[in-house]
Amino acid sequence: MEGAQVWLEQTGCTFDVVLDPQRKVYRSFGLGSSYAKVMKFSCLLQYSEYGAVNRDFPDVPSRLLEDIYQMGGDFLLNDAGKVLLCHPSKTPLDRPTVTDILQAAKL
Repeated sequence: MEGAQVWLEQTGCTFDVVLDPQRKVYRSFGLGSSYAKVMKFSCLLQYSEYGAVNRDFPDVPSRLLEDIYQMGGDFLLNDAGKVLLCHPSKTPLDRPTVTDILQAAKL
């Protein structure tokens, strides 16, 4: 809970957040951890470039970090909970295109 609160404050995110401490929903979407994917040279290079241009990252206290190799994804659900878009990330930088998201939302 504390980590989520820190992240919301630092990012200014106003979306609802659902906590999944046992990561049951996380795993049901096919997500997991990968040292090899997170520490891939291209990802490390991109993050170093962000640092070179002073791009801010959320500053999470180390006591709140549980799994730094946790992979993410992007998911869009409708009001009834039906999954409209399921994009488990292949790397930490892998995200669906805006077109894919809008198409899934039929906007």
